[in-house]
Amino acid sequence: MKYTFVVLTNAVEGREDEYNKWYDEVHLDDVLAVPGFISAQRLSRVDPKGENPYAHLALYEVESDDIDATMQRLADVAGTDAMFLSEAMDPDLKAYLYAADGVWKTIAD
Repeated sequence: MKYTFVVLTNAVEGREDEYNKWYDEVHLDDVLAVPGFISAQRLSRVDPKGENPYAHLALYEVESDDIDATMQRLADVAGTDAMFLSEAMDPDLKAYLYAADGVWKTIAD
């Protein structure tokens, strides 16, 4: 089954450049090394004055027949040598898991 794992984060104040470098050059690859995680995309909030307090959004595509085990593997490696967590990332983050409903449309549809 396919899933999307959504993670909302911020950089620690004054450490945005360090956070961006770590996330783009280290963290995305570390997450994709976890079996079941097949793609990653990171986005930055366009409207800095909007209601959303999180400046960054990461979307991870996951394929798994046992999503609980896949997410447990992610949790098990987070903060280890296999998945260094930068102190430039604010620890107040939000993460959500969504199951694909089987519908995918494009503008051509």
